[in-house]
Amino acid sequence: MGLAGVPPAAVGVSQPGSLLRRRRSARHERPNRSMKEAGAALGAVTILSFMSRLYQLAEPPHVCWDETHFGKMGSYYINGTFFFDVHPPLGKMLIGFAGHLTGYNGSFSFLKPGQSYGSHSYVGMRGFCAFLGACLPPFVFLIVFRMSLSVGVALLASMLVLLDTGCITLSQYILLDPILMFFILGAVLSMVMFQSYSSRPFSALWWLWLALTGVNLAGAMGVKFVGLFVVILVGVNTARDLWKLLGDLTLTLDVILYHLAARVICLILLPLTLYALIFVVHFTVLNKSGPGDGFFSSAFQSRLIGNNLHNASMPEYLAYGSVVTLKNVRAAAGYLHSHWHLYPEGVGARQQQVTTYSHKDHNNLWIVKKHNAEYDSETPLEFVHHGDIIRLEHKATGCNLHSHQQEAPLTKKHLQVTAYGTNGTGDSNDFWRIEVTSDKHKVKVLRSQIRLLHLATSCVLGSTGKTLPKWGWEQSEVTCSPYLRESPDTLWNVEDHEHHRLPKISVSILKPSFLEALVESHIVMLRANSGMKPKEHEVTSKPWHWPMNFQGLRFSGVNTTDVRIYLLGNPVIWWLNLSGLILYVVLALCAAVSLQRGFILCSEVKDVFTLLLGSGGQLMSWWLLHYVPFFFMGRVLYYHHYFPAMLFSSMLTAVTLSSLLQLCTTVLCPSRQRAVNAIGMSLLTGALLHSFYLFHPLAYGMVGSLADEPDSPMAGLRWMDSWDF
Repeated sequence: MGLAGVPPAAVGVSQPGSLLRRRRSARHERPNRSMKEAGAALGAVTILSFMSRLYQLAEPPHVCWDETHFGKMGSYYINGTFFFDVHPPLGKMLIGFAGHLTGYNGSFSFLKPGQSYGSHSYVGMRGFCAFLGACLPPFVFLIVFRMSLSVGVALLASMLVLLDTGCITLSQYILLDPILMFFILGAVLSMVMFQSYSSRPFSALWWLWLALTGVNLAGAMGVKFVGLFVVILVGVNTARDLWKLLGDLTLTLDVILYHLAARVICLILLPLTLYALIFVVHFTVLNKSGPGDGFFSSAFQSRLIGNNLHNASMPEYLAYGSVVTLKNVRAAAGYLHSHWHLYPEGVGARQQQVTTYSHKDHNNLWIVKKHNAEYDSETPLEFVHHGDIIRLEHKATGCNLHSHQQEAPLTKKHLQVTAYGTNGTGDSNDFWRIEVTSDKHKVKVLRSQIRLLHLATSCVLGSTGKTLPKWGWEQSEVTCSPYLRESPDTLWNVEDHEHHRLPKISVSILKPSFLEALVESHIVMLRANSGMKPKEHEVTSKPWHWPMNFQGLRFSGVNTTDVRIYLLGNPVIWWLNLSGLILYVVLALCAAVSLQRGFILCSEVKDVFTLLLGSGGQLMSWWLLHYVPFFFMGRVLYYHHYFPAMLFSSMLTAVTLSSLLQLCTTVLCPSRQRAVNAIGMSLLTGALLHSFYLFHPLAYGMVGSLADEPDSPMAGLRWMDSWDF
C-alpha cells in the first residue's frame, strides 16, 4: 500500500501535479514572507528611531552649540526681519515655521550657548528637527532593502544609523543637519524607488517617485550648498539609465525622447522652480530691515522696510557738485570714510586716515569735483561719465582722497590711501579716473558699480576687509591695490546722493528684480561661504580626521555641574565603517578579477559578487561623492560635515559584512548557512547595542564626574586623547 492507503499508481499519477502546485505556492510565499518580514523590521526600526530621537528632547533647557545661529534665524522669519546666512534659506525657514506652529513668538534672543530658554517655547523647533532625523534609519532600511533585496542587510544598515550617538545628537537640536540629511536620503530613496518601477514606465507610481526625487533635490539644495552632491549623484544615475534605454533596440526613438523629457521636467525644471519659490517666500517674508542689510548692495537694501533707502528719493545720475556716500561692494565692507585723526608715526605718511565704516555717519560724505576746477553752481550742469578724472573732497574736513608711494598700514604690497590738502586744494596725487563696469556711460545711483583708478600710481581704490588697530578705531583698511583685476574689494556704488540742481526720483524704481536679487543673494552667499575662517578658540577639523572619529564637538557644558553633550559618533560603529571601507575594496577587487578571468564560481558566490560590484559599487561612489570634495574646499571645516557621507558608509558596511558572511558560509549546507548567518548577525547586533549602551551619555547628557574620574559614567571610555569629553 502507498501513502495513507492510496495505491502507488494513484500516487504516481497525482505527485507531479502536487509538486508543481507546492512549488508555485512556495514561489509566491517567499516574496510575500519576505515583504512581511521587511514590513515588520521597518516598523520596529521606525518605532525605535522615533523613541531614540525624541527621548529627553527638552534637555538641556538652554541654547546648545549652533542653536544660537539657527534658532535666531528662525526667529527672524517669525518677525519678518532680514538677515544674512551663508546657506540657502529653506532650513531656517522650516525651523521658523515649526516654531510658529508650536507657539514660539520669535522673542528669544539666542545670544550665546548656555543661555536659558526660560518660559520660551523651544521644544517645537527641536521636535521638528528630531522628527526629520528620526526618518533617517527607516530611509536607510528602505534604500538598502531595495538595493540588496535582503531584510538582514537592510536591518543591519539601519541599525548602524539608529544606534549612532552622533546621528542622535545632531537630530535633537535646532540645526540644519537633520533637515539636510532628510532631503539627501529622501532624494536617494525616491531615485531607488523610481528605478524599481523601470518595468512600468509612465505609470502613476513611476511619475510619483520621479517627481519626489526632484522635490527632494530642491530641498537638499535649499538647505545647504553641499546638497549639490546629491544632485550630481542623481544626475549621474539618470544619465546611466538613459544610456541603457538608448541601447534597448526594442524602444523607438519617440519613447526614448519621452523618457528624456520626463526626466528633464521632474529632475531639472521642477527642482529649479521649487528652489526659486523658496527664495520668493524668503524675500517676501523677510521684508523688514535687519542685521543682514549691510551684506547686500544699496539697490537690494531699498526693498527693505525700515532701511533708510526704502521709499527714499534722490537724483538718479551723478554730477559734478554731488555729495555722495560710496559703499564697497564686498560683503559687509562698509562706506568710504575719513575723520580728523591722522595715521600714527611709522605708518606711512602722517596724513588723515581713510577707512571703511559700516555705519551711517556724516564722515562718509564726499563731494565730487573735476580734477582741474572747483565746482561752480553758475556753470552749466555736467554729469560724471565713464573715464572722467575726478577729485573726491571729504565734506567734513575739506581734504581730498589721496594716494602715494607709501605702503598701506596692514597690506604691505598695497599703497597707503589718505585724505590730504586744505579746503579742497591738494596735489596731483588726488586725481582718480572713474570706471563704470557695466554700461560705460553715466553713473547711476545704487545700480552702477564703479572703480577708482589712481592716476599717478595706476593702482585701484579698494577695501581689504582687514581691521585696523585701535589707532584706526578698529575700522577697516582702505588701500590702493596694484592688482587691477576686477574684484568686489575694488568695486563701489553710490548709495546716498544729494545735488540741489538735480531732480529727484524714487529709488523704488531702481529696486532689483527678483532674478537680480536671486543672483546677488547667491553671489554674496558663495563669497561668504568660501571665505569662512575659524573663530578664536573654535574647534575645527580636517577631512582625514572624520572617518576615524578623531575628534568630536562640545555641544553643551564644561563643568561637573553642567549637563554635558558631546557630538561624537559611536566609536564601534565608526571604526566598523572604516574597516568596512577597506574590506570592501579588497572584496570588490577579488570579485572583479574573478569575474573578469572567468573563474568557475557557484551561483551563490556569483550573486554575492554581483551585489558587491553593483549595489556596493554605487554606495562606495556615493560615499566618495559626499566626502572627497571637502579636501578641495578652502573654507573652515567641521566634524559634522561628514555625517551625510557617514550614512552611505554605514549602508556600504552592511552590504560588505553581509557579503563576507555569505562567502564564508558557502561551504555549508543551506540550513547551516542560515543558522550561521543568523548567529553572525545576532552577535554583531549585540555588539552594536552594547556600544550604544556604553556611549549613549554622549548624546543624552553626562552629569557629574568627568570622564577621567573613576566614578564617571564615561570612565575608561575616552579611548582617544583627542576626545574632549
